This record gives sequence, structure tokens and C-alpha cells, in this order.
Amino acid sequence: MTKALLAAALLGTSALTFSAVPALAQSGEIEVELPFEQFTLDNGLRVVVHEDRKAPVVAVQVMYGVGSKDEPEGKTGFAHLFEHLMFNGSENFDQDFFVALKDMGATQYNGTTNTDRTNYYETVPRGALDRILFLESDRMGHLLGAVTQEKLDNQIGVVQNEKRLGEDRPFGRRIWTDIYENLYPVGHPYHHSTIGSMADLDAASLDDVKEWFKQYYGAANAVLVLAGDISPDEARPLVEKYFGDIPSGPPLLKPSVNSVPLDTNKYGVMQDRVAQPRIYRTYVAPPTGSADSPLLDAMARAMGGGKTSRLYRRLVDDLQIANSASAFYSEDILSGEIFFIIDAKTEEDIPKINQVLDEEIANFLRKGPTRDELDRTKTIYLASELRGLEAVAGKASNLARGTLFLNDPDYYTKENLDLLQAATPKSVQQAASRYLTNGYYELQVLPFPDYTASAEGVDRSELPALDDGAEVSFPDVQEAQLQNGIKVIVAPRPTVPVVELAVQFDAGSATSNVGLGGKDPIPGLASMAVNLMDEGTEDRTAQEIASEAEALGADIAVYNSKDDSKAYLSALKVNLRPSLALLADLVKNPSFPPEEIEKLRKQTIDDLRQERADVQALGFRALSNAVFGADHAYGDVPTAEEEVQAVQSITRDDLIAWKNAWLRPEDATIYVTGDTTLDEIMPELERAFGDFRGQGEAAEKDLGTLPEGQTPRLIVVDKPETQQALILAGRPIDPSGGETDTALEAMNDAFGGNFLSRINMNLREDKGWSYGVRSGASDAVGSRLFYLYAPVQIDRTGDSVKELVTEMKNVVGDQPPTQAELDQTVAGVVGALPGRFETAQSVLFSMMGNAVLGRPLDYDAGEAERYNTLKTADLEAAAQSVIDPDSLTWVIVGDYDAMKDQLEGLDLGPVEVRSVTGEAAD
Repeated sequence: MTKALLAAALLGTSALTFSAVPALAQSGEIEVELPFEQFTLDNGLRVVVHEDRKAPVVAVQVMYGVGSKDEPEGKTGFAHLFEHLMFNGSENFDQDFFVALKDMGATQYNGTTNTDRTNYYETVPRGALDRILFLESDRMGHLLGAVTQEKLDNQIGVVQNEKRLGEDRPFGRRIWTDIYENLYPVGHPYHHSTIGSMADLDAASLDDVKEWFKQYYGAANAVLVLAGDISPDEARPLVEKYFGDIPSGPPLLKPSVNSVPLDTNKYGVMQDRVAQPRIYRTYVAPPTGSADSPLLDAMARAMGGGKTSRLYRRLVDDLQIANSASAFYSEDILSGEIFFIIDAKTEEDIPKINQVLDEEIANFLRKGPTRDELDRTKTIYLASELRGLEAVAGKASNLARGTLFLNDPDYYTKENLDLLQAATPKSVQQAASRYLTNGYYELQVLPFPDYTASAEGVDRSELPALDDGAEVSFPDVQEAQLQNGIKVIVAPRPTVPVVELAVQFDAGSATSNVGLGGKDPIPGLASMAVNLMDEGTEDRTAQEIASEAEALGADIAVYNSKDDSKAYLSALKVNLRPSLALLADLVKNPSFPPEEIEKLRKQTIDDLRQERADVQALGFRALSNAVFGADHAYGDVPTAEEEVQAVQSITRDDLIAWKNAWLRPEDATIYVTGDTTLDEIMPELERAFGDFRGQGEAAEKDLGTLPEGQTPRLIVVDKPETQQALILAGRPIDPSGGETDTALEAMNDAFGGNFLSRINMNLREDKGWSYGVRSGASDAVGSRLFYLYAPVQIDRTGDSVKELVTEMKNVVGDQPPTQAELDQTVAGVVGALPGRFETAQSVLFSMMGNAVLGRPLDYDAGEAERYNTLKTADLEAAAQSVIDPDSLTWVIVGDYDAMKDQLEGLDLGPVEVRSVTGEAAD
């Protein structure tokens, strides 16, 4: 058992000197503890057990000591490819692993691969522990007989589509591939990317992958962690029963630590389809477990860890030549990296940005961080650790990493925090000097110009004449009311000393559809107003707000959805009063400073213009506009450029008018969860919000109307040179909150709502044409969107559409949802309920989500009863009500020249071809 006692001095009242920051509460000692026991089986399997009885669930983590660092030349991507194969069935359960996970009600499950390790994790109900241990041990010890050439071929296709998807994204995978290839020499285990090369994946054979398993998936190369509703005494016989007969595996040659800095600076330039330039400067740093690691975290926090950081203040706030500036330290087994990432406003700003970056690094190396900066870092890390200890899945991950990487389960909970607690400005400065004085690699990613080719070619029937010239689990809910009428909902959840709270207003981004003060509606007004609420009040600047939140260890966010707006606070209980005061100031007194308006306006416009490089954003804008129309509150304006014009027109008076019309106490509810009670919190809420009064007249919602006579249509957004096509289809359906919602959710789960759904298994697992396909129905107060989403390899666009249409016709025709599908859905949903409300935040957002839709606050707690009473006829009726392949609007985004022959004869309705900027294409 271990315990890290972090004194309240870590929150340092005397050291914090910000003028706007109140003194922090005194609390004695805050205990951060993660008790565990570990043992090793005779076959070498290391086991760590953490007992946590707050919910009847157990987090299971199996972490293998193999990653892309172990791949020889010619076999890049093997570790990640094998991770995919581990989900395709074992000798004694030759089905998709996700089938078993869903049947047992598992949550938070997946597998991941990085340079150093491959891990498989899930959180299961306590009653499913025997089954998951059987399955995990079966794929550890009994896999090879179930691996077939067909499975291998399918997963190679899936991984290659994942690679294409990552490379098509703005600032995607190829940037990180370039950085690591230049930071580490050929032959270094980190020189190549984890996902590997297309050629190596194509060359993978069945014998290759079987040898990989024999080499690296032995018991002695793995760590098993069980965290949750289980004791070490209960765990040991179970682990021995299921894992004890698995061979240890061969002795392995492990790569040694190889953290060699660059001798000189190196530079690279890459073009990408992005809206603004980005600078990546990277230094080689020490590996995980180094005494310098937490010190470099502190350095990165001071230099680029948020709005109060040095680079953000200089580049974004003062000089206004960058839209963002960040820094972070990344630690791996063999080496680490220090990254500085800066989004320049223009390419011409890059030299000045590099000059400022050099100046700030030099200044830090001379003086180190201030005491204020270091104290804020310590507070932030402590707050993060406390929040991370609430869910058993996070605990399991920390214990597994510590055991596998450093043979010390406690390292990431205790030693790392102890080292940070002991840090001084001098020790941080010295650590930074050991690495930031070495060479670095800097990559500049520049926007690729929007080149166009001539619509007409030259007559090539004869050579041109020569010419002299050349041209070229749910807690009890309590309700109360403040004296000014604000409703208060409290659901106590005292697991860690943190209070989660949100002020919810009955006004979301859809209110931009209502004109104010005699003006026409302004798209984007609501979102811009809400996003500015934490950028300045009558008494605090944006910098002071950020500084005070950091000093208090508080997370504050203000944002909206279509139907509501929220001001969210996660506060350490010892600092609840000043944290509430800060949140209340943002809610009651936003001042909308002109300089912050202009900064956000520029960032919003940059983001909108970036949209032409974002396939998903292009597709959903076109679909939303076509289904809902620009006159409906849920509809988008047709193009990003039209929204840019609207954003450019917004004035400070517009923002104030929106706030006064919609953010009013009579339309507000305060939700509270975490370590408090109704009696405790009410006086604090009265102190913070009791004087909140509305100003001016309230506005009334108007969602507008849907376009009349919606008929099938196909919109193609032509985005040349893409490797994939994004297929979307949708239609409006009834609002959320009806009696058939559960049946609809269950039907969609089987059709397209999870990994095992019909359309995903068809296009991903059976065909290998996509990395992932889904369908869904967005929750909304008004008419909502039922949609299909399918990113596919572009040469299979037409075939994929045909398969989707076939699947839709089947589910509403002669292949309706089956009893087996219903049973699987019910098992997955009901089985996952024990861990649904493990964290206070999950309780908070569940209550708010249900309130918006007019449901009881504890609606989710009744999910088991609703699902258990479903019949296949309910699912069949739900399918008939929402799935109609003959009345869909289709949107396909991709290279039209590569798709147009495939689209002929699909009979999806009239075809409209548009450019990425929205103009009709020839």
C-alpha cells in the first residue's frame, strides 16, 4: 500500500500574488492515495490489484511490453496490426471480441498501440469478471488457431483505411511521421511511425503475424491490472486459474535507452491543406522515470500551458501574431520530447514568432519559472490527480504503465508528484538548461494554395508555331430554489474532495435564429457570446480569469449546444467559495471587451475558413443545410463564407443584447454534484448568485420551420485529391423525449450505433472498405437528424452506397431487427449501467441532458426497465418510422473525378455538384 501526502502548502497561499486571486482555503493535508498489491505468477505474469468498492465494476487492463519500437525493418505497423487481430476471436471464442464485451455490459473498452506498449482494457460489471478473465487469457494463450488469412486481409484493409483517414486530416499523421524521422536517426526504434507503411502492411503474411504473437505475447511480457470491486485475496486464485497455464514466452532483447540530442538545428517545410501556418519545434528529452521529467512538465506549463503562459501572452495577446501557442513534454521508455507548437496568423509572421520563441526560451534558461508559475503548476497537477482517481479505469492505466515501464506501479501516482512537489524555480531552470540548449528539429507546415486548372485545354492536334516571344449509478436528487428564483438541483456524490457544478440556461445556439432589437437574426451570435463570457468581466481581464482559475485548481468552461448554454465549474472543495465567486462573475458580469471580441472574431473566421480542408465539416454543413434549411434554427447557412460574413457583422451591442435576452435567472438552473450536500451548498450559492437579476426584456424561442416538400437528392462536394470519400445521408425525424426513444436507440444500436452493428460489420469487417461506419439520431428539442456516416476508400464509393441502401431496405423489409440483436443490445446497455455514473461529472451531465429534453432528472436510472421490456416489434416499428431509403438527402464529399462514374445509376435523386466553397461546379 502507498500513500502520497501532499500538504496544503502545495496550494501555497503565501506564494500566490495575483491581484485578482483570493487567498486559498486552508485544509490541512490533501491525501492522494492509490493502495495496491502486486504479485507475479510462476510464468512471469505480473499482476497488480487495487480495491475500490464504490461501484460494482472492475477495470481490467492487460498491457504487453511490445510496441512499434520492436518492429524490424520491413515490418513497420505490425504491433498496431496485431492489436486489431486480437479483437477477431480466439481458439475458444472465435467471434468478434466486441460481441463478448457488449454482452457482458462492458464500458470504456478498446485496445491501443504506441511506440512502447500495446494495451487492451475494459471496465466490466463484477459479475462478468470470470468471463472477461477467461477471454483475456484465451487471446493471450490460445489465439493462433483462430487467426486466418481472411481475418488478416480484412484487418490490413481496416488499418490502411485508418492510415488514409489520419493522413487526410489537416495537420494529420504525416506531420508526426516527419518529425520523428528527423528527430531520431535511421535505425532508432522511434524513427518510424506506429501505424507503419502501406508497403509493409501489404507484405504482412500469416506466418509473420503468428511469429509476432509467439515472440511478444507471452505471459512474462505482460502486466495484468484489476482495479475496482475486488480484493487481492479474491483476485489471486482467479488470475492463477485463467492465466497460470499460459507459457511465459521467449527471452526478449529489449532496446536500451537511446535519448541522444541533435547536435545542430534541423529545419523542414511541408505544405498541407490547412488555413494557417503552424510551427512545430521539437527537442530530444529524457525518457519516462527521469528525475527531470516533472521539472520539464513544469517548464512546458510555464512556457505554453494555457492562456497565462509566456508564449500565449506574448504571441497571442500582446503581439497578436499567433492564434495559439502551446508547449508540452512527452515521455516514452527510450526517450522523450519537448514540443513547442504555434499557429501563426500568416506565413509572414513566422520569423517574428521564431524570434520571440528564442527570446522566451533564453529568458527561461537565465531565470527559470517564477514562484507563481511553479505554484500554479503544482496546483493544476494536484487537481488533475484528484480527478483522475475517481474512475477505476484511470487507476488501472496508471498502475499498468508504472509496472511495465518502470517496475514501479506507484510511480505515476506518488514518485512523479513527490518530485514535482520538491521542485524549485532553480531546479526547473537547471533541468530546462540540460535539454533546451541542444539542437532541435523545426517543421513549418504551410497552407497549400488553392490552385485551379484551366477549364479548357489547348488544341493538341498540331504543334504550336515557333515564336520569338514566350509567355508562361444514480444518487438521490434534491431540489431547492434561491431567493431570486433560480432552481437548484443537488445530487451528492462524496468520492473525492471535488465539487462539480453547472449553471444551465434554456438558450442554446439555436437562439441565433431569433432577431433582437429589431435586427435580423445573426448566425453564430449565440456561440460567440457564450465563448466570450470567460474572456473578461467588469472586474477581471481574460488573463486574470485564467490565472485565478489555475491558482484555485478549478476547471471552468462556458459553452452551448443547440438547445442550452452552460457555465461549468469543477472545484476543489477546499477552494469552493472563491471558485464559485469566479464562476458567478462570468455568468453575471461578462463585459465583452472589444479586444477579446476581435481576437475571437479572427479565430472564428480562421476556423470557418479552415473548413474547406475538413471533409467532415464540409459534409455535415451541406447535410444540415439541405435537411433543415437556413431558416430553421438547427440548419447551417449554406457555406462557411456566408457564416464568415455574419460573424464579421457582429457588434458588442449585439453580444450584450443576446446575453440580456437569454441568460436570465428565471431561465437558469444550477446543478451540483460531488462532495457536498444541499445544506452545505445553498448558502454558498446564495452568496454567489443571489443578486443575479435579468436586464431588459426576455426573448422567446422560435425554431422556425423545415423546408417544404423534402425529396431525395444527392449533393456532391468536390474535394480533389482525397484518398477517401465521406458518405452522409439524413432526414428529419421527431424530437427527442417521446415514448419511442428507447426503441429507436435500441434499433439504431443494432443497425449502425456500435462496432457490431450491421453497417459497420458490412463495410469495415466484411469488406474492409472503411475504418468505421455508423448511424445515429442527434438529441434535440425540435426535429432532429437521423443520419448515416461512412468514410470509405474512394474507389469503393458507389459500392458502399449500394451496400448502405441494401442494409436500409433489409432492416425495414424482410430482415427486421432480430431477437438476437435485441438481446445483445439489452445486455450491453443494461450491463453497463453499474459504471454509468461512477463519476460525479457523469451524474451532472446526465441530469442536465435530460432536463433539456423534458425528461425526469433520473431518467437514465430507469434505463434497465425500459430496455428489458422492449420487443422486436418495437424495434421494427422504430426502424419503419425513421429509415426510409427513398426519402434521404445524400451528401458525398471527395474527389468527384474519382467518383463520378461510380455514382451513375445509383438513383439517389437529382445530383448537385459543389466546390468546397459552395459554388456549383460544372
